[in-house]
Amino acid sequence: MRTKPRRQIAFVTVLGITQLHLRNPFIIVWWAAAFPGFGHLLLSKYIRGFILIGWEMLINSQMHLNEAIVYTFTGQFERANEVLNIRWMSLYVPVYLFAIYDSYRTTVDMNHQFILAKRENAPIDCFKMSGMEINYLDKRSPWLAMVWSLLMPGMGQLYSHRIINAFFILVTWISLSYMSHLLEGIHYLLMWDLAQSARVVKMHWLIFLPSFYGFSVYDAYVNTVEYNKLFDHEQVCMLQENYQHRQFPFPKSPLRK
Repeated sequence: MRTKPRRQIAFVTVLGITQLHLRNPFIIVWWAAAFPGFGHLLLSKYIRGFILIGWEMLINSQMHLNEAIVYTFTGQFERANEVLNIRWMSLYVPVYLFAIYDSYRTTVDMNHQFILAKRENAPIDCFKMSGMEINYLDKRSPWLAMVWSLLMPGMGQLYSHRIINAFFILVTWISLSYMSHLLEGIHYLLMWDLAQSARVVKMHWLIFLPSFYGFSVYDAYVNTVEYNKLFDHEQVCMLQENYQHRQFPFPKSPLRK
């Protein structure tokens, strides 16, 4: 008698799909180093990721780290020393290092869990419906997801139905764009008024934007690729279970090596 599987490869809800798949620990670590919390969001560890991102933005703002980075890159070392608030400096490094370490450890553990879940081959509920939303496994274009994220961070996540990430990235991007005066700076830049453009932007908030922009594009592309693999895997398992004889040489799932 077949026992109930202990692990699932994927869990489909109306808010999105939480999925196990093989990840490169060093790529996750790179994103955690670029911005604490991003590595955990890539692992679908949303609560831990949101806490670390909130911590980074709070401590960075209180410590004036971004302003110090700008002054350092422009050769104003004395000014960089003046703006740094040493009352907050000692709080920054331990949590930053923890975010990197925990991202690596969790990625390795989740890769092991994926290998075990793949062997157990638990059935996947591929369709979810509620009064507010419908979600299901299907094929989407990773390049189109990337293009939507390039046009507006968060749109790629909406395209691939990652509602939690999409909401978070959209709200954060809009907030940072407003506080940094990004659009005003672009407006004056297009008018070739470089001095006014440099005056209106708030560099402390502006420096956060490249990390969120790059993460949005990468997250949308990679997860759309993995959702397509999951769709193929579910289709292969369903056809093997219901429509073919056990001895039929059916093509292998891309998740099965």
